[in-house]
Amino acid sequence: MIKSPKPSRFFTNDLMDKYRKTADFEADTWVQAYFEEVQITGLRELFKWLSSSDLSWNTQADKVKAFFQEHHTIPLLANSQQMQRGLAFAQANQEDIALLLGCLSLPYCYAGADGARVLWMSERIRKDTRKRLEETGEFVFGVLNPQEWEVFFTKTISQYHLPNALIRIIKVRLMHAVIRFFTIHYQTWRSDLWGKPVNQEDMAGTNLAFSYMVLVGMRKNGNPPSDEDAEAYLHLWNVINNWMGVSQDLLPQNTREAFVLSKIIAKRQFKRSEEGIGLTKALIEALESFIENPLLKSVPTAFMRFLLGDDTANLLEVPALPFQKRLVQFIPVKQLFPKR
Repeated sequence: MIKSPKPSRFFTNDLMDKYRKTADFEADTWVQAYFEEVQITGLRELFKWLSSSDLSWNTQADKVKAFFQEHHTIPLLANSQQMQRGLAFAQANQEDIALLLGCLSLPYCYAGADGARVLWMSERIRKDTRKRLEETGEFVFGVLNPQEWEVFFTKTISQYHLPNALIRIIKVRLMHAVIRFFTIHYQTWRSDLWGKPVNQEDMAGTNLAFSYMVLVGMRKNGNPPSDEDAEAYLHLWNVINNWMGVSQDLLPQNTREAFVLSKIIAKRQFKRSEEGIGLTKALIEALESFIENPLLKSVPTAFMRFLLGDDTANLLEVPALPFQKRLVQFIPVKQLFPKR
C-alpha cells in the first residue's frame, strides 16, 4: 500500500528572518530584572548553578524559585502517549543516540556559523570540551529517562513538585537567557549581522540536531526506526523545546516537516567559519580521548564525516579519511566508547 505524503508547512525566509531576531522575551526579561537585583556577581553565581548537575531548584533565591514555579504548566502540544513512546524508543536505543550525539548532532550545530559564534564566545565548550560533552550527555539522557518524567505521567504536576526532567529543561532555558545577556553586554556582538544570540532559528536547529538528525543518523547507520517511533521521538523533543521557550511555529509536526525545516536552516546558516572549525576540532579531540586503543582513535572522525556527508564535513574541516570512512559502516563504533 502506497503511503500518502505527510503534510508540511513551508518556512519562508521572511519567517526565519523574524525568528533570527527573536529570542525568549520572557526568560530574557527575567534575567534582566534578576541582574538589576544581584548585579554581575550574582548573575555569575546563578550561571554556575545553572550549568551544574544540581537539581535543587527549591533551595535557590526566591526569584529563581518563582521562575520554576511559574513554568511548571504542561505545554498544550504535549501528548502523553506520544511522549511515553518516544521515551521508550530512546531507552531502547541509548547507545546509538549517545554515539550520534557526538558524531552528528553537535557538529551539525557547529555548521551553523552564526550560532557557532555564540558557543565560541562563551568559551565553555572549547576550553573543556570533554566535560561539556559529558554535561550535554547528562542533560540529554536525563530528559530521555522515563523515571525523570514519572510525576508528569502519574499525577498532576504542582509548582512544588517538579519532575527532574522539567528542572533540567528550565535550567537550560535560563542558561540560554544568561548566555544571551553576557554575549550582548560583554562581547562584540553584531545583532544586525548575526541576529540575537541563541535566537529562535538557532534553537530550532538545535532541536532538529537532537531529534530529527538522530533519526537520520540511525537510518544512515542501518538501524532505521519505525515511522511511529520516529514521530514519537520527534514529538518528545518538541515538548522539551517548547517548554524551553522555542516557538511552536518552528517545531516540526512530523518528519517530513522536519526535513523541510532542516533544509531551509542549512541553506541559510551552514557555511564555513573559524568558530565552527575550532569547535569541531575540539570535539574530535574529546571523542578521541575516550578511546584507549591508539589504532582506533581516527574512527570517530571517519564516522562523523560519513554521517554528516562530505559537503557539511568539508565546511567543518573534518579530516578526510577515505579508507576508514569506507570501513565505519562495518565497525561497531559504539563499542569503542565506554558504557554510560
